[in-house]
Amino acid sequence: MVGAGARELIVAEYRVTGLSPDVIGELIAEVGPLWHERHQARLAARPRKRAVGAGAKHRLVFVDRLLATLVNLRHGTTHDVLACWFGVDRSTITRAIGEVRPLLAQRGCTVAPGIRLRSLAEVIEHLGADGHTGIIDGTEIRVRRPAAGRKDRDKFVSGKTKQNAVKSMVLTDAEGHVLYCSPVRPGSCADITQARQLGLVKLLADGPFMEILADAGYQGLGAQTGGRVVTPPHRKFKKNAPEWYEERHEQQRKAHSSRRIRVEHGIAHLKLEGSRPPPRRPRAAASG
Repeated sequence: MVGAGARELIVAEYRVTGLSPDVIGELIAEVGPLWHERHQARLAARPRKRAVGAGAKHRLVFVDRLLATLVNLRHGTTHDVLACWFGVDRSTITRAIGEVRPLLAQRGCTVAPGIRLRSLAEVIEHLGADGHTGIIDGTEIRVRRPAAGRKDRDKFVSGKTKQNAVKSMVLTDAEGHVLYCSPVRPGSCADITQARQLGLVKLLADGPFMEILADAGYQGLGAQTGGRVVTPPHRKFKKNAPEWYEERHEQQRKAHSSRRIRVEHGIAHLKLEGSRPPPRRPRAAASG
């Protein structure tokens, strides 16, 4: 089981469970007695050679069982990872989640059996069916320099950052919720090229009319998709533009950027979840 210090870190850090310490305290007060009542009923319902309460005690107390269930519901963390985190066997975590999750569902804390989107085609179909707006953007992750002698070694150098990187295309809804993250490509691959290789143009052109917001890196897709991909406005004047045009162009650019910024929030959340380590166990106090 986790130590008291690690348990405090889990409760105090909102990003781990998605709940404030006050809400977790309310859950412990409301769900705890129900769990203990059911647990005692199970013990008393079967033939016993020893009295109820005799024998080995739980290594995973109810508070830890609740926290493990909340982390699983929040992040989809596997039972093996939770078992290592809480210092118990995997079967203990599986049994704990199976006991606590129905009690949370009775209180209203459950995951609705919503739509599962497994491919880019399903995401486009989902957005188009309800007329929702999507947002796409490319994101890069720095990687080690490929080994010497590799044929495509130079392809990993990003033209934007001049560093070795891999790139993915991320698609979110208008609120910034990540719906799709593509397989990675070498960093030198342009955003628009990756979108074409993923089949985005064909999916949009053949699908229902919808709006996909994108940055200037995807300019050209609008004409290929019947106006479904919306990018920042082009500049009609390269030199000596009238003052009224500069003002209007800036307003249009900012309006588009304010709608598209949500994809950056989704990408930031995606990278944050992938890089955050689990809470550390507190070190034992030095003696002497």
